[in-house]
Amino acid sequence: MPFPKLSSLNNKHILALTGNFVIAGFSILTIALLAHNMGKPEMGIYFFFFLTYNLADAIRNGLLTTATVKFYAGAPAERATAVLGSVWYLALGLTLAMVLLNLLAIPFLPFTKNEEVIIVIQWFGATVLSSLPFNVTFWILVADEDYLTILWLRLVNSGSTIGVFGILALLHKATVFNILCANFATNTLTSVICMAFGYSKFITLFKRTKAVTRELFTFGKFSLSSTVSSYFLSAANGFIVNGMLGAPALAIFTIPNRLMEIIEIPLRSFVGTGMSAMATAYNNNNMYHLTFVSKKYAGMLTLVFVPVAIVTFFGADIAVWLLGGKQYTGGEASNILRVMMFIAILYPIDRFNGVTLDIINQPKINTYKVILMGIVNIVVAVVAIYFLKHVYGVVIATFCTTIAGIIFGYHHLRKHLNYTLSDILSLGLVELKNFYFEKVLKRPPVNPQ
Repeated sequence: MPFPKLSSLNNKHILALTGNFVIAGFSILTIALLAHNMGKPEMGIYFFFFLTYNLADAIRNGLLTTATVKFYAGAPAERATAVLGSVWYLALGLTLAMVLLNLLAIPFLPFTKNEEVIIVIQWFGATVLSSLPFNVTFWILVADEDYLTILWLRLVNSGSTIGVFGILALLHKATVFNILCANFATNTLTSVICMAFGYSKFITLFKRTKAVTRELFTFGKFSLSSTVSSYFLSAANGFIVNGMLGAPALAIFTIPNRLMEIIEIPLRSFVGTGMSAMATAYNNNNMYHLTFVSKKYAGMLTLVFVPVAIVTFFGADIAVWLLGGKQYTGGEASNILRVMMFIAILYPIDRFNGVTLDIINQPKINTYKVILMGIVNIVVAVVAIYFLKHVYGVVIATFCTTIAGIIFGYHHLRKHLNYTLSDILSLGLVELKNFYFEKVLKRPPVNPQ
């Protein structure tokens, strides 16, 4: 039984974007809801748990997300079934290994009084297991470009989560234990729906082959390295700021950094739709279309981010006040947000460079790219903060890191694809005009491709 259709939203870009807005919106509401109903110690435990869980999620997604899309999208039926079966086999094996590690840690519970560690040991394995079917389903639906189903599943998962959290808050029962119980229950609900409606394609597990499993793992281990490195890349600045400047500086850095996650919404949406299109083109040996998609999406987002950066420059204080309150406005947090948004104009080119390298079977190069960016980020952040004695040092590190990633990725892509940075911007401008004429004015594109 499929989810209901929304014909007015039947566009993969709109659906992907809407789905990511749903996730971001519910995430912001969740944090605001919990922050108003839980004390700082409990919020710290909550954030620590999900910092740990997100690392496990990054490992699982890193190994199999890109691999699923690359080898499944556009593949013949028999090959596609073997790929999905092998994906399930690897996902199950990796998840059960994490659960086993968790079980091995349980006997050590009496020897620690650290509440964060206790919560992680108690809930890590169950949470990782509860989200497995939903994760695998998401990878499959991205490859199928079925963004309407993704949207409905996200509404089920995030909507039920915030609903239960809201009830707990109203009953004054929003403890860490209850929140994690609710999170486990809503994850399980979504996973059961994925299995019951056949979206997870779990039955393909019995069609997996050793050869395909080995092929997926060989490819995935490189994207795993880049994904986990990317996770540490995003988390490193927080650890550095906290270690060198203390918790107040970390709070100043975290508020604008959380707001910058809004930029990830269109970025993730375009990467998701672009990745499946590029994978299909590559599997059909259509390198022209692969290059076209890479340039098109990177160029469109780059140009769209320019006015967003300008608006953010003038509205930074309002945005910071809405999330963090007046104690953060008119100072460092607002200035960090302004500068970071202008740096974000460069993010689409860097992100699509990395995705394209993965799709054209160069995951090792993409891994080197992420490692290089991590090294640049850590070194520049430490040096800049040491000399400036200020959180602004992280902004300098972010700019240097982004430039290093673009240069490295662009240099290696030019060995395989025929395009330039000017091609990206010019094609992006043409496609934005076409989008405006077709979707807004309902007229033929000005320059059909």
